[in-house]
Amino acid sequence: MDKQSFWTLIEAARAQAAPDEVAERAARLLALRPPAEIAAAQQVLWDLLAESYRSPLWAAAYLINGGCSDDGFDYFRGWLLTQGEAVFAAALVDPDSLAGHPAVHEAAQDGPELEDEDALALAWTAYEQATGRELPSDSFTIRYPPLDPSWDFDFDDTAELAARLPR
Repeated sequence: MDKQSFWTLIEAARAQAAPDEVAERAARLLALRPPAEIAAAQQVLWDLLAESYRSPLWAAAYLINGGCSDDGFDYFRGWLLTQGEAVFAAALVDPDSLAGHPAVHEAAQDGPELEDEDALALAWTAYEQATGRELPSDSFTIRYPPLDPSWDFDFDDTAELAARLPR
């Protein structure tokens, strides 16, 4: 599985599921594929998570969710994956673009955190559904890049956040 196939899977799941059930539906769709392809999807997922491991996005997640721990940032990026390739790519280029997303507007009004822990395990879930076994631990590697030191400030500094993420 490559990135484009992964995004096609996510779009198919988005078309068939409620917004909070995309990861679950994606896992069911993925479970229909050969085990080797399911295992490959886990690497694609981790590559996308590594690609999105960026300080500006973390600051946006912090602002959107009213705080954001290490795990919270993982879960936020899981949610971001379930929004599809266009939203994901736009957020990497400009995290402030998330200000226009309907779920962000809803979160600002109602307060639910934007996170999806299940998205992080969709290949694990699919592999187990398809084979009855756990995904082999050697089927993927995780390599996070260093965070941008120019964003190493206290995200509780509302003036600094407003200057960097004005929307």
